Amino acid sequence: MSFQALRQTVDRLLPSSDPVRYVAEDGTPLPVPDGAEIPADAVLLDAFRRMVVGRRFDAQATVLTRQGRLAVYPSSRGQEACQIGAVLALREEDWLFPTYRDSMALFARGLDPLELLTLLRGEWHCGYDPVAWRTAPQCTPLATQAPHAVGLAEALRRRGRGGVVLALVGDGGTSEGDFHEALNFAGVLGAPVVFLVQNNRYAISVPLERQSAAPALALRGVGCGVPSEQVDGNDLVATLAVVSAAVERARAGRGPSLIEAHTYRIEPHTNADDAGRYRDEEEVARWRAADPVVRLERYLRHRRLLTDREVADAQQEAERAAEALRAGLGGPLAGDPLELFSHVFAEPTPQLVEQRAWLAAELAASDGDDGAGGDSDGVGLEGRSG
Repeated sequence: MSFQALRQTVDRLLPSSDPVRYVAEDGTPLPVPDGAEIPADAVLLDAFRRMVVGRRFDAQATVLTRQGRLAVYPSSRGQEACQIGAVLALREEDWLFPTYRDSMALFARGLDPLELLTLLRGEWHCGYDPVAWRTAPQCTPLATQAPHAVGLAEALRRRGRGGVVLALVGDGGTSEGDFHEALNFAGVLGAPVVFLVQNNRYAISVPLERQSAAPALALRGVGCGVPSEQVDGNDLVATLAVVSAAVERARAGRGPSLIEAHTYRIEPHTNADDAGRYRDEEEVARWRAADPVVRLERYLRHRRLLTDREVADAQQEAERAAEALRAGLGGPLAGDPLELFSHVFAEPTPQLVEQRAWLAAELAASDGDDGAGGDSDGVGLEGRSG
């Protein structure tokens, strides 16, 4: 291949020099590139409603965690446009591979809030049927879901079933080997998969500049032959348009894409994190001013598509959802704590036997029960199999 041909090939893979934006922070429409499609008005109105309800869901889950009714909750406040815009780009037959921070995406996909929070309550399963919802379990280890997403996308392609796979990844996940392997496999196979990197500037407490020296995370697709783009992740109109284009590109058999969405995590990493140790309030305030929900509302009002009544209706729906969530998470988990050890190994290790005995003794002491600590069938760990 000549240098000129090589350069032309690389140019087709490169993202825009600046993140794609269709709406300014004050809600003013920006010029749209030739050939670009703005999502339909009805879709944008639905997106606004979902964002209002989703934010209230996120805030309520955060409060419930502080009350001890959830074991942990990673808030996605500030990332509404990324998650909801991505979900709205999918069809029913498409698959979603989320991370642990993408509860709002699952909520927008239609999953029962009580089911999608099951894992975060401390259960051993994800709470929902991944096959029925075409949604993989929320992944806690960074980027390990990315190769799985490519494998499922390739399986769909080989079986001729159609469908596209969307894999959500954080900026920290792009530093993992699994992410690079997934990109490479996707590029080689031409799998119908879209990687959406939610660059919220921090991998827990590690800022982006200490994670990567690349000018943009979107450039990581170039080395694997994967076309890439970057978008203002707080601009739902642009995010939905860019992700939709990549999804339809994959659906048409034209292979994978990588999209970097620039956004920000307003809340701490989880309820166990003190974000004040590694970022200042001035930085957070700047990003609060770029609120994606407010930006979309201003845009829709500017275009005379949104009324006060519709805003009030969305807020009322959000409150009803929050009330239902509070009621549904009112009671304790029904499971036996000793199930924690039941499906780890077919033959438990000595360490697990010791740990189970310790927990059983603790439970017995706290319950005033000198039996098996809730293991009513009387079968010890040694008698169980995985």
